[in-house]
Amino acid sequence: MSPKVIAIIPARWASSRFPGKPLADIAGKPMIQWVYERTLKAEKLSEVLVATDDERIFETVNSFGGSAVMTPEKCASGTDRAAHVARDLDVDAVINVQGDEPLIESDAIDFLATTLFDEAETPMATLVKRIRQPSELDRKDTVWVVLDSQNHALYFSRFPIPFARDIENRNTWMDHFPYYAHIGIYAYRKEFLLRYAQMPISVLEQAEKLEQLRALENGYRIKVGIGDFDPICVDYPGDIADVEERIRELNLL
Repeated sequence: MSPKVIAIIPARWASSRFPGKPLADIAGKPMIQWVYERTLKAEKLSEVLVATDDERIFETVNSFGGSAVMTPEKCASGTDRAAHVARDLDVDAVINVQGDEPLIESDAIDFLATTLFDEAETPMATLVKRIRQPSELDRKDTVWVVLDSQNHALYFSRFPIPFARDIENRNTWMDHFPYYAHIGIYAYRKEFLLRYAQMPISVLEQAEKLEQLRALENGYRIKVGIGDFDPICVDYPGDIADVEERIRELNLL
């Protein structure tokens, strides 16, 4: 029997960089609708839910035929919001889809679900893309990952890792070592998600501002799927133009 997997899209109004981001207009539709409809195409999912603490987002999701759940304002992160919703659901796993990736690929979601269940004991999984151009070592807001020989995450950092100490020319680092950029989508077995949300913020998480480090610091493994996915995140209002250009290139209108 196939495991029951759902996607939860956390969406909040308050954002220091882009307030009201989930309802930002992208080519005639609110961003949350793009994320929801793209996620809905994934074959491994039995359900897609938006988890929000804002009535405007809740009503917008319902208006386009989506499913939304209200969550408490006190939820400190998207993971906490997803855990709050998953707690009372009869599911085996939850995929936490970022609400600011309007062109999320359904294939990436399906690949992540498969990655989570590749190993019986895997509590959590995520995705990365191998980076091959030296200029991309300077990409803004990239999170870097190093892996073990079985494709489990060893560490995540906002600094390009590994640091090739003995190679002075940084442009040749990729000739010697693989470099992986993190794709911010996560899959959790339900019982681990609930446990994870109760863990206190860890030291490394606080240093890097990367909550996945909480799992590693508490001794849990994160399985990593390596793919060629490259979603566009909307962090600032100016990013919308890039998304709309990609939408035109993909003939999605």
